Amino acid sequence: MPVRRLHNYLYCPRLFYLQWVENLFEENADTIAGSAVHRHADKPTRYDDEKAEALRTGLPEGAHIRSLRLENAQLGLVGVVDIVEGGPDGLELVDYKKGSAFRLDDGTLAPKENDTVQLAAYALLLAADGARVAPMATVYYAADRRRVTFPLDDALYARTRSALEEARAVATSGRIPPPLVSDVRCLHCSSYALCLPRESAWWCRHRSTPRGAGHTPMLPGFEDDAAAIHQISEPDTEPPPDLASQPPRPPRLDGELLVVQTPGAMIGQSGGEFTVSVKGEVLRKLPVHQLRAIYVYGAVQLTAHAVQTALEEDIDVSYFAPSGRFLGLLRGLPASGVDARLGQYTLFREPFGRLRLACEAIRAKIHNQRVLLMRNGEPGEGVLRELARLRDATSEATSLDELLGIEGIAAHFYFQYFPTMLKERAAWAFDFSGRNRRPPRDPVNALLSFGYSVLSKELAGVCHAVGLDPFFGFMHQPRYGRPALALDLMEEFRPLIADSVALNLINRGELDEGDFIRSANGTALNDRGRRRFWEAWFRRLDSEVSHPEFGYKMSYRRMLEVQARQLWRYVRGDAFRYHGFTTR
Repeated sequence: MPVRRLHNYLYCPRLFYLQWVENLFEENADTIAGSAVHRHADKPTRYDDEKAEALRTGLPEGAHIRSLRLENAQLGLVGVVDIVEGGPDGLELVDYKKGSAFRLDDGTLAPKENDTVQLAAYALLLAADGARVAPMATVYYAADRRRVTFPLDDALYARTRSALEEARAVATSGRIPPPLVSDVRCLHCSSYALCLPRESAWWCRHRSTPRGAGHTPMLPGFEDDAAAIHQISEPDTEPPPDLASQPPRPPRLDGELLVVQTPGAMIGQSGGEFTVSVKGEVLRKLPVHQLRAIYVYGAVQLTAHAVQTALEEDIDVSYFAPSGRFLGLLRGLPASGVDARLGQYTLFREPFGRLRLACEAIRAKIHNQRVLLMRNGEPGEGVLRELARLRDATSEATSLDELLGIEGIAAHFYFQYFPTMLKERAAWAFDFSGRNRRPPRDPVNALLSFGYSVLSKELAGVCHAVGLDPFFGFMHQPRYGRPALALDLMEEFRPLIADSVALNLINRGELDEGDFIRSANGTALNDRGRRRFWEAWFRRLDSEVSHPEFGYKMSYRRMLEVQARQLWRYVRGDAFRYHGFTTR
C-alpha cells in the first residue's frame, strides 16, 4: 500500500476507499497547489549503491537525499519521502505539506496526526532496510512557512501499525465507509464531487413507503440490513437538506470542445497543441490543456500522436457518421468501479431491482414531458391531468411490459401536442401521430433523432467516467454496440435537453430549410445545420438548473454526472433508492 494512502485513511476513510480501492482521483486547486509545494523537494537525488550504503551507515551531517523511494514487502508499504537529511542522531525525515499546522491554545504549532503517521511509516521502511533513524521528524507547512518537529516514539509507531491494519481491513471489506457529517475536511477535499457527502447521507435514507401488505422486497445484498432499514423506513416527512449555498464543485467541466466535420481534415498534435489541417494548411490550433473533448464527423483522421495525447490527457474523441449517427467513443481506461460494476451486473439481473429503477426513470420522464408542454404548448387541462395520472401510475407497475405500456400512452399524448410548442407550425408541419426515425422523414424528427444520439453519447461517456458499464442497462435490453444504460439514464433528460434544443432552434429561427438534406434515405442536418445545432446544444448543456431535492444550481452537463453518480451509489449498495431528475 502506498504510504500516501495511509495518510488518506487517517484524513478520511471514505477518501481512502475511493482513491485506493476504486482508483478514483480528481485534481482541484488544493492538490495542484500541493504539487507545486512538492516541486522543489521532488527533484530526485541521483541514487546509486554508494548512497544506499550511506543510508545504512548514516549520511554525513548536512547531506541530504530528495524523493527517496522506499519499499518493504513484509510491511506491505511503498512510498517516496520528500527529504532525508543526515543528522547527529541518524537520518532525519522531512515532508512538505501545502496546508497549515494545528495551532494549540497557547499558539504553539503542532503537526496533524495523519502527517505524523506518514513520516513514521517512512521511518519504519528505513529501519526495515537497516538504517538508523533519528528520534525526531519534521513537517514543513507551506501555509505557515514553518517547520514543525515532533518525536518518533513507540506510541506513534504502534499507532502507525494499527492504522495500517485498519486501512487494509477497510480495503478488503467491499463496503465504502460512510461519508463524514458536517465536517470541515469536506470543504477542501479534491474528491468532494465524487463523494457528495451530504447528498449521499440523504440518498442512503430508506424513505420509500412500503407497498401492498406492508413489506418491501429487499434488494440483493441488502438482506442482512433488513432490520436496520425497516427501523428507519417511514414516509417522506423530513425535507431534504438545503444545499443551495454550496453546490458540488465540478471536477473537470472547463475547457473547450473541438468539432471537426470537414471531409479530409486531419487532427494532429504538436508542441502542446492540437492542430486541425486540411490539405496541409493548418486552420486551427488549441492548447491541449484547454480541450475537453473532440467530435469528428465522417472522413476526418487523427494522427497516432494526437490519439495518444487524447488518451493520456483524458480527452474523449467521439465519432459520428456524416448523418449525425453516433458511432463510437475513444477514451482511456475507465474508472476502476469494481464494486459498482459487480453490483450493477447483480442488480440488473434481478426483475424487482430493474423494475424499481425503470419505474423511477419513466416517472421522471413523463413528469418532464408534462412540464415542457405546460411551459411551451397548448395541451389542455385534460391532457395534463392524464399525463399526471400516467406519471403517478408508474409506481404501481408490476412488470416492465406494463411500465412500457404506460410510457407509450404518455408518449402518444406528448408527441400529439408537440406541434403546439412550435411557433411557426405551418412552416414546420410534420406528422406527429407517432415519431418516425431510422431514418427520420422530416426536419423536426431529424433534429430530435440527432439530439437523442448526441445525448446518448454524452451519457455513455459519463457512465465510463463514474465506473459504470454503459452497455448493461436496467430497462433497455443489451445488444451489441448499444449503450443500454446510457439510454436508460437518458429517458429523464430527453425532454429537458434534446427536445428543448430542437424547440429553441426552431422557435428562435436559427434553422431553416437550407440547413437540411432531404433524400430517399431520409432527412438529416447538413454541415451548416450541424454547426447551428452544436451552438444550441452547448448553450443548453451550460445553462443552469436547480436540483429537485437539494436546491443548488448547476449546469445540465454537471447534472448528468450527478445522476450517474447517484446510480453508482445505488448499485454498489451505498444508497437505498434512485431519484430521477425532474424540474418544476
